[in-house]
Amino acid sequence: MREVAFIRQNKEKWLEFEQAIFGKAKKNPDELASLYIHLLNDLSYAQTYYPKSKTVVYLNHLASQIYQKIYKTKREETNRLVYFFKTEVPLLVYEYRRYILFAFLLFFLCTGIGVLSAHNDATFARLIMGDAYVNMTLENIEKGNPVAVYKSGSDWGSFIGITLNNLIVGAKCYVYGIFVGLGTFLFLIQNSIMLGSFQYFFYQENVFWESVRGIWIHGAMEIFAMVIEASCGFILGASILFPKTYSRLNSFKTGFKDSLKIFMATIPFTIAAGFLEGFITRYSIDMPRILNVFIILGTLAIISYYFLVYPFIINRKTNKNHVSTL
Repeated sequence: MREVAFIRQNKEKWLEFEQAIFGKAKKNPDELASLYIHLLNDLSYAQTYYPKSKTVVYLNHLASQIYQKIYKTKREETNRLVYFFKTEVPLLVYEYRRYILFAFLLFFLCTGIGVLSAHNDATFARLIMGDAYVNMTLENIEKGNPVAVYKSGSDWGSFIGITLNNLIVGAKCYVYGIFVGLGTFLFLIQNSIMLGSFQYFFYQENVFWESVRGIWIHGAMEIFAMVIEASCGFILGASILFPKTYSRLNSFKTGFKDSLKIFMATIPFTIAAGFLEGFITRYSIDMPRILNVFIILGTLAIISYYFLVYPFIINRKTNKNHVSTL
């Protein structure tokens, strides 16, 4: 069967799926399950005969949306919060993995630009961070503690203030995506260049490793979460720019809902980073180097596993469940 005929033959059925997804047509779980099985059959057929077609992408997206609508209300899922972090978010992360990849590529590219700029222009760090901050840091370096700024204030005061600030920054990074992704794009570029020049500044002052031992105790989770938040902004912007087969409004609703869920999953990591910055980073210069390394690699491993590895595991497990239900 030609693809055009295949689409014409099943168009009405797929529109019914869309109505069910967006809540315009009320379906009980059994009806949704039946629709889901039919959709999987269509998806399997399309993957076999039109493997590079946009129809496959469209049907795969519908299948993932209906799967979440069915399985988020399964009786055995008694704890909604557990399901949210354990299954729902990882599946969304897998679905939007290209946006996360793009955010990381942009982050590393712009961080590199910040390093090169600071290397070629001795005044670049002052331009980015301001004279007051640079002068204060130089004084701290002379006193033997490049990251002494993290010792200012009380433990709890620092934790609360830093966490609130990081949450606001993360929210801005995400919400700016409403400007068709351009706001998030510029926000991530600015912060990545700042990070690159900031880290190179310590290298120029021959205290690179001392700065790493302090900054990245909390920075591993904080910066990683920022990149994920940026990807959420890109998802939001793309839902407006590229509605695909949906109306622009429905595409935006889906993009907003999905990106908000991923963004919310970064909040515990942002809070954890604030805790580390408020209570642990201030002692980085005094603790054994092996402990510094353990905390940095440990926190990086945790957040990397959740956002970069676990989604593939849960997606594979979900696909096996798909097969077993047929």
